[in-house]
Amino acid sequence: MLQVQVLRDSRESVLSGLAKRGIKNAATLVDAVIRQDDLRKETQRKLDELKSQSNLAAKNIGELMKSGKQEEAAALRNAVASGKEEIKNLESILSEASESLTRALYAIPNVPHEKVPAGTSSKENIVVHEHGTIPTLHTGALPHSELIKKYDIIDFELGVKISGAGFPVYKGKGAKIQRALINFFLDQAHAAGYREIQPPIVINEASGYGTGQ
Repeated sequence: MLQVQVLRDSRESVLSGLAKRGIKNAATLVDAVIRQDDLRKETQRKLDELKSQSNLAAKNIGELMKSGKQEEAAALRNAVASGKEEIKNLESILSEASESLTRALYAIPNVPHEKVPAGTSSKENIVVHEHGTIPTLHTGALPHSELIKKYDIIDFELGVKISGAGFPVYKGKGAKIQRALINFFLDQAHAAGYREIQPPIVINEASGYGTGQ
């Protein structure tokens, strides 16, 4: 998920990147985020200022009471009560603005690398490197999507029921291959000098969105 400051500081490059992805209303999406962030900041400023005034007034009430100035203390107490209502209202506005800002950010996809060509399908992809010889498949060869069903090694439908799209269930040899690949790449990373880390398996909503899941 893009950060608000990135949209502010690099607006044109963000719009250019989104245009590559065929996002026609990119400017509208970005401007909506900035407007919501402006509202959030201004509301926060007013709220902080009002809370500071309220705290100061509460302190003054105590001093007035000690000095025997009951009427002045009562008047200031009424003003503080009115201020608390305004604080409550601003807190509600701030909460709604923050939620609206988050939703607006969710609507903006990540920006592709500057080397990525513009396009909306695989037809616009550029071949950067090829290795080996492309095999000629025999008659009746099945695509991987059918092979996994034939040998019952990956179950996408069950994965959707359990965790949602993008989380398949690996079964039998499919699970063994998955585990072997994980170990292989961890070993490769270790050999390259990386330190292995085991992060929490269960993540929260913010972690999911932040990593594009």
